[in-house]
Amino acid sequence: MLAKTLALTFCLGAVGGAALADPKFEYGKAAEVEKVKGTEYNASAEAGIVFTTGNSETITATAGIKAARKTGLNKIAFDGTLTYAKSAVRVLEDNNGNGLVDNDSEITSVETTTANTLAAKLRYDRFLTKYNSLFIAALAARDVPAGKDLVLGAQAGYSRQLFKSKTAEAVAELGYDYSHEDLVTGPSNSIHSLRAFLGYKAEMTEGTTFETSLEGLTNLNEEEHATRMGEPATIGEDTRLNFKASVSSKIGKNLSFQTSLEVKYDQRPGPLGIKNLAPGFVPEASKMDTIMKASLIYTIF
Repeated sequence: MLAKTLALTFCLGAVGGAALADPKFEYGKAAEVEKVKGTEYNASAEAGIVFTTGNSETITATAGIKAARKTGLNKIAFDGTLTYAKSAVRVLEDNNGNGLVDNDSEITSVETTTANTLAAKLRYDRFLTKYNSLFIAALAARDVPAGKDLVLGAQAGYSRQLFKSKTAEAVAELGYDYSHEDLVTGPSNSIHSLRAFLGYKAEMTEGTTFETSLEGLTNLNEEEHATRMGEPATIGEDTRLNFKASVSSKIGKNLSFQTSLEVKYDQRPGPLGIKNLAPGFVPEASKMDTIMKASLIYTIF
């Protein structure tokens, strides 16, 4: 048997216009720009890969990038993530129809893509006061197992810092969200939604940060779904919830350990991304998805 496993996780940070500091808790949103002299840039990237060969054939790849530009009372930020996973499972190909495995020629490998997601967001914030700001954003996403081949959208709204202390802060946002979905099966779909967001971040101990957020979206227009033709979702019947919680801890000068949990709920999910369906039969994808991660992050400089 030949089996190889390779795991790689790294984080690369670079700043132009200012020296790069160690990862630390940021106190408040407006404080990000009010102390900036001139223009400041910062960026970070993270990537990971795991693959096995031999009796078990799998490949999983993840990547992420963050970048921001701050000047005056303005901030432009980009955030992108990618997850891809594929596995090959040995199954019976019953050539003679006897229901038994007679020889090696009847054992074959079937490849399955178990994760194929992409999300990117470009956001502009204009800080009005220390506690208030307006924002607009452009979004793009892809989640094939959830039945969404391509999602393009935009957001606009108002952000308010609810409170701030030396070690914690909370933020609330309210606004509008538009999404145009190209589904893996059936017609495309456009959703106009009311969006609400709550975020909390705290420094638990020196070098350890806890962060959590909850985003809710509910449709403002009637929608027709590929999985429920003739049963349109009226206003408020396509609610989506996105929850995330993470804990990050420094375990060395340049090394951090992070664990995170993401939960996504979609009241009217897209069609299940599988082939060879009978005409007229379009099963729904699962209403709930979860992602759990544990990673080591190394700050190169």
